Amino acid sequence: MTRHADAILKLSLALGALLAGGGVGFYYGIYLPSQDIRHQTEAMNEKQATADKQTKALADQARRVQAAQVDYDDCVNFAELAYKQRWTRSCQSLRDADQAAYEDCADDWFTTERGCRAKHPVRPAKDCALPGKVAQDIAGARDKRKAECLAKLQAVTGS
Repeated sequence: MTRHADAILKLSLALGALLAGGGVGFYYGIYLPSQDIRHQTEAMNEKQATADKQTKALADQARRVQAAQVDYDDCVNFAELAYKQRWTRSCQSLRDADQAAYEDCADDWFTTERGCRAKHPVRPAKDCALPGKVAQDIAGARDKRKAECLAKLQAVTGS
């Protein structure tokens, strides 16, 4: 029986060594590489999520900047339109005053039409030369509105 016990013990030790080697081989050959792959996959997913967040943030900022640029362009166009309208109204007002002065002169019995035209020329209703102070006030208001538009744009874009 000791002979059989010796053979059984050797087989048991061989089987134990084989199982231990198989366990170590499984751990180093299959389990650890799969863990590395899982960690790498998680790291790549985190990097992708971060990149997606950054891309979304940049796209949102680009949309905000584009909307701000459109608002700025609209604001500047409105400032220019208001400038032109004020200039035209001022010209029309001066023309009306000139026309009234001319008509008063023409109603006088002792003046001629030619004399009244020379004494009271009537300005055009559009694109006239305004007095310096009026022109400066209108241009100053336009420049102030444009500066406000630029300040709004810079507040949104941060530049």
